[in-house]
Parts: sequence; C-alpha cells; structure tokens
Amino acid sequence: MAVTRLTDIIEPQIFTDYILQETMQKTALFQSGVAVNNPEIARQLRAGAHAFNVPFWLDLGDDEADIVNDDPEIHSTPSKIGSGKQIVRKSFLHKSWSAMNLASEIAGDNALQRIQSRVSAYWNRQMQRRLIASLNGVMAGNTANNDGDMVLDITGATGAAAVFGAEAVIDATGTLGDSLSNLTGIAMHSAIYRQALKNDLIEFIPDSQGGTIATFRGLATIVDDGLPADTEAGEFTSVLFGAGAVGYGLAEPVIAEGTQTEDIPSAGRGGGQQILHSRLNVAIHPAGFSWAEGDIADESPTLAELADPSHWLRTAERKAVNLAFLKAKIA
Repeated sequence: MAVTRLTDIIEPQIFTDYILQETMQKTALFQSGVAVNNPEIARQLRAGAHAFNVPFWLDLGDDEADIVNDDPEIHSTPSKIGSGKQIVRKSFLHKSWSAMNLASEIAGDNALQRIQSRVSAYWNRQMQRRLIASLNGVMAGNTANNDGDMVLDITGATGAAAVFGAEAVIDATGTLGDSLSNLTGIAMHSAIYRQALKNDLIEFIPDSQGGTIATFRGLATIVDDGLPADTEAGEFTSVLFGAGAVGYGLAEPVIAEGTQTEDIPSAGRGGGQQILHSRLNVAIHPAGFSWAEGDIADESPTLAELADPSHWLRTAERKAVNLAFLKAKIA
C-alpha cells in the first residue's frame, strides 16, 4: 500500500511562510491590537546577537514657558530633549513532531499530515504564552521597582469591593491618569470571564473573518488561564492593554531551515520514522520596558525566565506605558 510521505506534502519554504502569516493574523493578540507586528523587530531577528537596542526620544518637559520682555540683555535658556533606549531580547525557538510509518499504515491515515495542519496553531499558543509570561514579569517588576503604580489590588477589600467588575476595571484604567482612554483591551482568566458573562458584561462583535470578538465594555477581551491566579483564594489578575502596548516580530532563522523534514528509514526495525522540525526566531516586547539579561540558563529565556521580575526595567513614565493590572476576586 502506498503511503504519502512527509516530503511529499510539505514544501519547506512555502510552509514556513504559511506559519509566519498564520501566526501573525490568527492569534487573538493580533486581532485585539494588543500586540503589533513591528517590522524593525522582525528585521533585527535576522541579525546576529541575543538582543538589540531600540533608542527613543523622551517627551518635552513641562517647564513653565518663558515670560518675554523687552530687555535685550536677558536671553532665554533653551531646554533639551532627552533620549533613552530599550533592550529587546530575542528568542530562538524550535519544536519537532514525529510519527512512525507503521502507526500511520495501521491507522489508515497519515499522522504527520495531521501534525502539519496544526503547527501554526501551536505557534499561536506559544506566542500568547510568551506574551503573558512577559506581562507577569513586568507586573512583578513594577511592584518591586515602581511602587506598583501600574497595579490596582482590591483583593484585600471586603465583600463586593474586592470583586471584579466594571467599577474595578475603571479604577485600574485610572492608574494612567488622563491617558486612561489609551486602553483598548483586557486579558482575563477564564474564571473572571465566566463571571463577566453571567453579569452580562461581555458583548460580541463581528471580526473581519466572519467570526466574533469578545469585548468587555468596549475593550477587546482575551481569555488566558496563564494569567496569575490563586484559585483557592479566588484571586485573579487581569491585564489592561492599550493598542500597541506590545511590539513583536517573527522571522525564520537565517542559517537553519525554518521548516525541515527528517526521514529515518531504519527506525522501527526498518518501518521508518518521519520527523517535522519547525523553527522560529521571536521577540515580544512590552513598550516602555527594557530587558535586563541577568541569569539566563540557556540561549533564550524560558517562560519562567520571562516571568521573572528581575529581567524587566521600566524606561518610560507611567502615563506613557499603555498597561495596567487589576487583582480582584470572583464572587
């Protein structure tokens, strides 16, 4: 019986391009506008080094304007514009899947074809997990280094005052002061989402692909159980975003193949084994923060290392960072 081989169904370069396109277009992060594809990050991913610098200009200061007069001996003193830089960390990622030819023969279907159809969905989930891990690190770093000025914690209140709801979300957006209207999205744990559904706080709007997008009082809503949660205490952290609060880039490796197939004829005592390798270079970076390398066990940070507060330093003033965190309970 003839069996379609992995090398017959995948053209590596075309498949890699497909993965990159699907990951950018179908992840909820992209649809909500929380994470914005940054061409400069993608370009830098194809260069050498583990990280790269992104310089930026600071805003003009709010010094009082000069009071002019008619004395020719009194001259104005010009101010200057400041600058800074953010360090963006790259991650070099790989995942592979394999199947024995005999298993596909007996099943009457090709296991690798099914794997191939789910690779882009796998990378979508990985991107979302790496974003959530980075935001966990940013929140913890803000609490440690900036007196938690981006975090509203109401879990210590009593009764309804400690429960997630519209008023709590409004108060959390208020940590941005008069920039609170910059926030456009919210990520929440599924337990919080269920409560919001029961309270009729979730509305659904159509997207460009014929589906729907969940919104919370106009905020694009992402549900992810990777957000910090103490389920026994019923305490959960939600994250509020402004459009472009996070920049990201994806690129295939320069040297290694983005997609590579491997055939091991001798495996299974000659039955054969097929392996699909998928590689991506990734950078996800919250705007207004700089990566601090510190201790990294391997060549790229793991999810746990992205969530480590020691790796994130804020380089911009509070109002310039379109992020806020809400710690609340469920009823």
